[in-house]
Amino acid sequence: MSNCLETDICILGGGIAGLWLNARLRSEGYSTLLVERGALGGGQSSKSQGIIHGGTKYALHGKLTTAAESIAAMPQRWRDCLQGKGDVDLRGVRLLSEHHYLWSPGNLISNLAGFFASKALRGRVDQVKGAELPPVFANPAFRGKVYRLAELVLDVPDVIRRLAELSGDSLAVASSAQVLRHDDGGVAGVRVGDTTIVAKRYVLTAGEGNEGLLQSWGVQQPAMQRRPLQMVLAKGRDLPALYAHCLGSSPKPRITVTTHPCADSQWCWYLGGELAEQGVSMTPDALIDRARAELKELLPWVRLDDCQWTTLPVNRAEPAQSGLVRPDTAYLQAVHNVLVSWPTKLALAPDLADQALAELRQQTVVPAIAQQAHGLPAPKIAAPVWDVAF
Repeated sequence: MSNCLETDICILGGGIAGLWLNARLRSEGYSTLLVERGALGGGQSSKSQGIIHGGTKYALHGKLTTAAESIAAMPQRWRDCLQGKGDVDLRGVRLLSEHHYLWSPGNLISNLAGFFASKALRGRVDQVKGAELPPVFANPAFRGKVYRLAELVLDVPDVIRRLAELSGDSLAVASSAQVLRHDDGGVAGVRVGDTTIVAKRYVLTAGEGNEGLLQSWGVQQPAMQRRPLQMVLAKGRDLPALYAHCLGSSPKPRITVTTHPCADSQWCWYLGGELAEQGVSMTPDALIDRARAELKELLPWVRLDDCQWTTLPVNRAEPAQSGLVRPDTAYLQAVHNVLVSWPTKLALAPDLADQALAELRQQTVVPAIAQQAHGLPAPKIAAPVWDVAF
């Protein structure tokens, strides 16, 4: 016999998007139940570099795109949350860097890219020199230019920890969830073990897992696309802190570096950008060789000989777009009594929650059911990828 558990909103997927929305809904008085199939943040969230983008990297060709404009307000919204005056109280979350940077290795094309980026972003990019340079660039061998962005870098596992705290007893783990289809095409409930969750609305925030949930429901639209990366990780005890995009000859960053603390007191450089995009077609060993060569050329004074190296495949799950292009904004679509969503970027989690709350209000879905003890096991928080990848 199946037990029935009622709630205002059932969220399927426990990454940052789902956890952020859960916290917002609870602050608005909704009863919620978030179901995660594994560990919290174990999908795309834990593989994120933690950069709260403000749109800079989308304007490196000299124009403000829709993507750059739509994400421009996100850094300040996250900063407000870190100070306890935003939509979600993130006080105490570890800030890895107050700023993300752009650096030009000094060739003409890269210098022009930096110049046009600074003009296009109207003061959101400032060149830094001398004592203002990040320590990694304070070396006589450095001949490039460095620009400071109005962006920040967060410790993603710590964000997940804090959002889990704000979720209270509304989190549950289940290795599988069966979506039950109603005769009218909507969702009649979600079966987890011997418990059926019945909600006014269901929200899919499972990233790549949305595809399986839609198939379980029997719905083909909205469809999902995957854009793959192969990230590179370098781990060492003496790696300097670096949070920056390196400008290249194309509108995309040549390489993006973020630095993360490991559980064994070492540090990890997590490498993305064009390196990770083009690395999809390479073997791990070949990609590591290329990463080492790139860093030796760009930062020859940094010792990397004692580092451990590995790679990590990552799928960016998004709503399907013509030509597999990157969506400009966070995505949410109402289908029957379900909200199907992909944040598309970590930084856009607040925007996705705004869209969800606006849709619920438009549908006149208001808090009505008291929060209930669900009796289901609680999920753990996923270990950082830099602690499990080596």
